[in-house]
Amino acid sequence: MIKRILVALDPDSDTPVATRYAIDMAKRFNARLTGLAVVDMESIESSTRGGGIGSMYYAEKLRDKLTKETRGRASSLIKEFKQIADSSDCDHVELVEEGVPFERIVEDMKYHDVLVIGQDPHFFYAHPKKETETLARVIAQTIGPSLVVSGSYRPVRRVLVATDGGEPGARALRRFIQMLPFGSDIELDVLHVESKDSAESALYLELTRDYLADHGFTPNIVSMKDNDVEACILREVKNRKADLIVAGAKTKSGMRNLHLGKSTKELLTMATVPVFIDH
Repeated sequence: MIKRILVALDPDSDTPVATRYAIDMAKRFNARLTGLAVVDMESIESSTRGGGIGSMYYAEKLRDKLTKETRGRASSLIKEFKQIADSSDCDHVELVEEGVPFERIVEDMKYHDVLVIGQDPHFFYAHPKKETETLARVIAQTIGPSLVVSGSYRPVRRVLVATDGGEPGARALRRFIQMLPFGSDIELDVLHVESKDSAESALYLELTRDYLADHGFTPNIVSMKDNDVEACILREVKNRKADLIVAGAKTKSGMRNLHLGKSTKELLTMATVPVFIDH
């Protein structure tokens, strides 16, 4: 059951869309929305470091200016979120926090059931087009599922479950079925994609069918072989007119932390429908 929904707020156009999807879930479960705006102090500090003693005064002035602008933008985002939430008659709270965005989101997700976030979040409000890796870090390190949305909204009636038989896909499917964020009155397509033949595929699909049947679903199950798994998934989303993708997050270990695998990152950034993803 979903009772707390965290919405990550940033200046991009997909934030109002994220809020709308969050409201859909909140109304279904009588859940509370939390709108979170993060003042990215790390980016402010790194962008205002002076080159020498003579420039320290100007660096401090710039830092004060960017901090003021960023706090003001965060307040505006909170105000916009509150107006939308008020009009939806949903219970909601708003938070403005300072720190590294992905760290604040990961921390707050310890006390929420699901995160809703845009697929291209930029939390350095003073320069909103600045490239960030917030999404990858959040997905790789948060303990709960995320709904990653693109720039447009549509009701969720048909869901494409993308899996290759591995643990991430099975975990995401199980979490989605247990939560049913958009209710049970949906159609399910299970797309099993592999880059090479596997003797275990038939057994995996049969077990998936049985699992979903016990939860009241009769899915359409399709197995495909394709070397470009992400392109195959996106193509089938279009062919089947799916409104949502369910997928597992694949990660790789770096020197200091986890990062999304290339395939997962491509799926999240190229999908034109929301992706429910779990790690």
